[in-house]
Amino acid sequence: MSTFVLVPGMCHGGWCFAHLTRRLRGLGHTVHPLTLTGVGERRHLLHGTVNLDTHIHDVLAVLDGEDLRDTVLVGHSYGGMVITGAADRAPDRVDSLVYLDAVVPGDGDSCWSLVSDQERAWYADVDETGCASRPLPFFDARATPHPIASVLQPLRLTGDLDHVRRRDYVYAAGWADQSPFTPVHRRLSADPGWTTHALASGHNLMRDAPDELATILVDVAAR
Repeated sequence: MSTFVLVPGMCHGGWCFAHLTRRLRGLGHTVHPLTLTGVGERRHLLHGTVNLDTHIHDVLAVLDGEDLRDTVLVGHSYGGMVITGAADRAPDRVDSLVYLDAVVPGDGDSCWSLVSDQERAWYADVDETGCASRPLPFFDARATPHPIASVLQPLRLTGDLDHVRRRDYVYAAGWADQSPFTPVHRRLSADPGWTTHALASGHNLMRDAPDELATILVDVAAR
């Protein structure tokens, strides 16, 4: 059986993986759905210095605290920033990376630098604290403001992630309009170092296609 750590996108908590978590645990796997600092049920920890490093440390703390090895890190949307950084800093604990309709950063990239002007306009719509981006109106009612420093901070990598056994990208092909992740999917589909998938789902793959996604994750974890 395998171990999965699930990292949500902006404004969301570990609850967004509920269906996927039940499916994977029902198959006998160990699953840790995370809520990042300053968001969801951890929103009381929000302050101006919560940044990308903070969220990477959230993942590292689980890897260390639970003594996890051969872990599959799964990141949705913004979560791609977090799992990339965690894999770089804990090479002895991470086996594979799975990006769910997510940003795929390199050294020096920030979430801000990787997205469109439309998404930057959303990030800049901060709440009354001045340090968090407001959830979009169509988000789940449980969504909370997201620390803006985490999308502004550039990611610093120490290596090239060659130690990662497998990297997969799961593309949501069912956006109502043009997906901002189409260029990423096309680029990685042509890269022999990646395995790519496309599901007929909206951006929230773990909500809209949990069974298909679980099948992909189990295949990723199989050695």
